[in-house]
Amino acid sequence: MSNDVFVIGAGPAGLTAAYLLTKQAVPTTVIEMDERYVGGISRTENYKGFLFDIGGHRFFSKSKEVVDLWNEILPGDLIERPRLSRIYYNGRFFSYPLKAFEALNNLGYLESALCVLSYLHKQVFPHEHPDTFHQWVSNQFGERLFSIFFKTYTEKVWGMSCDEISADWAAQRIKGLDLWSAMANALRRSMRPQADPSDGGDGEVIKTLIESFRYPRRGPGMMWDEAARRVRERGGAIHMGHRLERLAYDRACGRWNVTARRADGSLAAFGATDVISSAPIRELCRALDPLPRCGRAADALRYRDFLTVALVVRNENIFPDNWIYIHEPSVKVGRIQNFGSWSPEMTPRAGVTCLGLEYFCFEDDGLWGMTDADLIAMATRELAAVGLAQPQEIEDGCVVRQRKAYPVYDEHYRERVDAIRQELEETYPSLHLVGRNGMHKYNNQDHAMMTAMLTCRNILAGRKLYDVWGVNEDAEYHEAGGAGTVEALRSVRQVPQPVGRVA
Repeated sequence: MSNDVFVIGAGPAGLTAAYLLTKQAVPTTVIEMDERYVGGISRTENYKGFLFDIGGHRFFSKSKEVVDLWNEILPGDLIERPRLSRIYYNGRFFSYPLKAFEALNNLGYLESALCVLSYLHKQVFPHEHPDTFHQWVSNQFGERLFSIFFKTYTEKVWGMSCDEISADWAAQRIKGLDLWSAMANALRRSMRPQADPSDGGDGEVIKTLIESFRYPRRGPGMMWDEAARRVRERGGAIHMGHRLERLAYDRACGRWNVTARRADGSLAAFGATDVISSAPIRELCRALDPLPRCGRAADALRYRDFLTVALVVRNENIFPDNWIYIHEPSVKVGRIQNFGSWSPEMTPRAGVTCLGLEYFCFEDDGLWGMTDADLIAMATRELAAVGLAQPQEIEDGCVVRQRKAYPVYDEHYRERVDAIRQELEETYPSLHLVGRNGMHKYNNQDHAMMTAMLTCRNILAGRKLYDVWGVNEDAEYHEAGGAGTVEALRSVRQVPQPVGRVA
């Protein structure tokens, strides 16, 4: 029996799957809850001609297959952009990656000396077995630099103390970087401006220090709009404004019966031999009929939500950075994007620019529940507080709310996900989970795409050649196991987790 595939969600993972399957003439149907945009969190919003990201998406990957696919979809529209970012702390801006003499001048000679002494103290008296993000970073950089450059921003993003976040997340997210490598890089940059800061000295790329990336000239949504166009051109169907309602497997005929609710409240019915889901695990399990035993574990999974307040400012040269990290506890904004610096085509007219002030929150907290007008007013005040623009320069603004932007990793999340995965794989071999929320893993765009790529190969082969859950932070995999078997490299994507999580 030939396959026909139903895909839940038109984000990077879902559209990658649909693109590759229709390329092989596999009948494919996609549903997307959003009525307007494909791309999920990688979409490009349009407000009166101003284009902006939900978070800013660099197109950089160590996976040649992912890069090749980007080139295939947008062969002439990916532009090379310099990475320029800074940290705002204590009324001053610090280049990131660091510039040695600038950092020295901004911190002051006394504070710089104290930072070095704090680092040396940790080299003599380190945390022998660092369990927390706080302990790991202070071992690598010293207590004072942890407080300046890591604590506030990390706690804004994740809504928890750095003493609750595990050390293994820090080790992955800041891989290959400590005070000495950061200082050595800063000195190389100061002495030789053309030196490649991504070279850690042994040829290994340190992601934190990468200084250029590619970007679609009209935002990341351009990639997914084109992927969706080609899916439709090949005969695939993409139904916008459709939310998953019910998912039931008929073992007698080996097919899935899918019900989706349209935006107008009516129901639509679909069928398929295989289902690929990039929907949040919690929503997927609630839709399964009968409800799975793991439903309680799925209901306990939580998500961090995200607000972008886009402000139109009458100043086109406000700052050159792509983004600025706000390490300032007196304001709630966590990061500020300058979309004109991502690509000049993001701004429709001269004399103005569009900034995106990013706020991390939970859907049930006060920040999420604020009105658009109050959020725009707060963002205007905070932009002035960090010295980037005055209120009279703000000509317009809008708010975009993104639910479930980041899976939350509490102390029990892993055992819950493992239980869900085990039951669904045993009960429904033709149900395939992909992507960030679909797997409750902190995947970047390229990692999400790789999970879809491997899933498509499994479906086309009619058996499990690849362990999609093994895609690691570099989206690497290798051949292993018995004859004819290919298994992904077993590596857990490291994520912020409270201390005490089950290994």
